[in-house]
Amino acid sequence: MSQNNFAQNLDYLCSFYPSVAEICRRLGMNRQQFNKYLSGHVRPSRHNMHLICDFFGVSESEMLLEHGRFAEIISLRRAPLVSDSLAEPLRHLEALYAASKGLDRYVGYYFRYFYSFGHAGKIVKSLASLFEKDGRYYWKNIEIHRTGQRGTGPTITKYTGAVFYLGERIFIIEYESLLRNAITQVTLYPSYHTRMTHLRGIQTGAPTARGRRPGASLVLMEYLGRRIHVRDALRSSGIFAPEDEAIDPAVREMITNRIPEGAYVLEADEI
Repeated sequence: MSQNNFAQNLDYLCSFYPSVAEICRRLGMNRQQFNKYLSGHVRPSRHNMHLICDFFGVSESEMLLEHGRFAEIISLRRAPLVSDSLAEPLRHLEALYAASKGLDRYVGYYFRYFYSFGHAGKIVKSLASLFEKDGRYYWKNIEIHRTGQRGTGPTITKYTGAVFYLGERIFIIEYESLLRNAITQVTLYPSYHTRMTHLRGIQTGAPTARGRRPGASLVLMEYLGRRIHVRDALRSSGIFAPEDEAIDPAVREMITNRIPEGAYVLEADEI
């Protein structure tokens, strides 16, 4: 293993994040230990190597490449696709958009609640928005993790994606905006009430904090309206214990994951 190549490549990947401290928090690694990897003085254990590679969306063999070649590969992955190469994937997206109708009433902001995939027993309360542009509907979601440690700021993760209304169900496909190494898919029941308050469904994903093991959870969207004080909403979002006053007991009940006796898959009931 070329320790120097690995250290250079790791440092290059870290440059896409605001800070090394944020990376360490999300990886669950000790900062001092991670700094030794960056300096090239210490080789990661097999377990930590897998965590690092999964987090950044690269393979171990790629991490050991000569730095110039590695940087070229990562730059190509992050570069915009040329128009000819977009033709085939856009054909599929346009087919879905053509069949997707009736999303205008869902435009607006939501609090999104679900049991965290990466923080066992905790509930994520994030701020999401569904919006329209040029006749197509899109999605943005912001998750905030406040560690509470003195001298450290919150970790902010942003997701973006597309929204479709197909077969009387709302489908959201999102990815993390920075690294683009994972996709979350959300399926929601529509609302048939005159005044919409909540949307309920199931989401699936493979978060880095769980070693990329695929998982599924119930998810609840609390509709806030088309115009809100975004900063106030962000201040009230975060990752909470279930009994925290930030989580309404009724919300907690609607997102508790249970597979009843005699059932074999996790299902969401309509509200």
